[in-house]
Amino acid sequence: MADSVRNWAGNITFGASRVHRSVTVPRLQELVAAGGPVRVLGSGHSFNRMADTTGDLVSLDGLPRVVEIAADRRTVRVDGGIRYGELAGRLHAGGLALHNLASLPHISVAGAVTTATHGSGVRNGNLATAVAALELIRGDGELVSLRRGDEGFDGAVVGLGALGVVTALTLDVVPAFEIRQYVYDDLPRARLEADLPEILGAGYSVSLFTNWASPDVNHAWLKRTEPMPAGPWFGARPADGPRHPVPGVPAENSTEQFGVPGPWHARLPHFRMEFSPSTGAELQSEWMVPLDRAGEAIDAVARVRETIAPVLQVNEIRTVAADDLWLSMNYHRDSLGLHFTWIADTAAVLPAVSALEEQLAPLQARPHWGKVFTLDPATVRSRYERFDDFRALVAGYDPAGVFRNTWLDDLL
Repeated sequence: MADSVRNWAGNITFGASRVHRSVTVPRLQELVAAGGPVRVLGSGHSFNRMADTTGDLVSLDGLPRVVEIAADRRTVRVDGGIRYGELAGRLHAGGLALHNLASLPHISVAGAVTTATHGSGVRNGNLATAVAALELIRGDGELVSLRRGDEGFDGAVVGLGALGVVTALTLDVVPAFEIRQYVYDDLPRARLEADLPEILGAGYSVSLFTNWASPDVNHAWLKRTEPMPAGPWFGARPADGPRHPVPGVPAENSTEQFGVPGPWHARLPHFRMEFSPSTGAELQSEWMVPLDRAGEAIDAVARVRETIAPVLQVNEIRTVAADDLWLSMNYHRDSLGLHFTWIADTAAVLPAVSALEEQLAPLQARPHWGKVFTLDPATVRSRYERFDDFRALVAGYDPAGVFRNTWLDDLL
């Protein structure tokens, strides 16, 4: 039996018989061709059993690092194990940037892409929308490539690990840019109701943080390319010191604030790469709803405020632009993201999760693939109009079910 392997949060212990931490692409092809089951574990920042297996669990951290900038400086090819923090630093040194980053720079690129993990901004697509090509080992052990525009590409990018092992990706890049980050305290609920579109669109990226101890928003974080005028903002006060997204938590690992300009990769995440973002003593859930129904979504959460507040650390409210990726939570709709960081107590948290899902059901909320949700698989499938096409794509790439596990069997 393999040594016990747990996810970052510690709520999942994987059931793998064997764990492979140092692999090459040819060795991965051998493992897959042997018939599996095989699953790939990224940085472990998932909160359910989508990466679990009873067979071979593979970490791609040991793959040789690849950061190959194209001659036209419009794309970069990277290996399947690289993390955003490392990639961002190397891109910035070359005068280039990614269009967006997640809150944590510690997560792996391939893991974020395959789950449609996203970052924020009304005009910014999720991280998977930067993928121009991918290389993966399909179920027969063959290494294949797909490029944007190829048949099945839009279904393969957010692939949930069901089509194969992603060994490399090619990402769109842009010229490096600077961002300023501003934090405001105590945004009144009345202004949120009156001015929500303007609030959410007030920066390159905007996040609202609340623990729902009251109807008001604790903190608003604006990431902007241009400076903000001094003084209040929609009734909220400029923060008088650095803030952490969770109210009351020391801010030393948060990225720099007060409008000080800095590199894109040092401002777009909420947390500094050089610090651990937290102990991992938390659970997370997130649902995406249509942006044009954002006010209804916030009202829905408010209706169960007294249920969720006792088990909630913080709720982040943010936006993501629409895309064409079949299993993206943002498929064909601009989205409002409702992200919940819970206490690390599954039994206490699940009733709150169910209460939120009941309230959000009329909005066709799509749960984040890598986080805690209780919706039945049939309901989840019904919220993706290309799901049957995805199922057929999986059957073509992995007809023998090498990459299947119980989580995927239930979903597919």
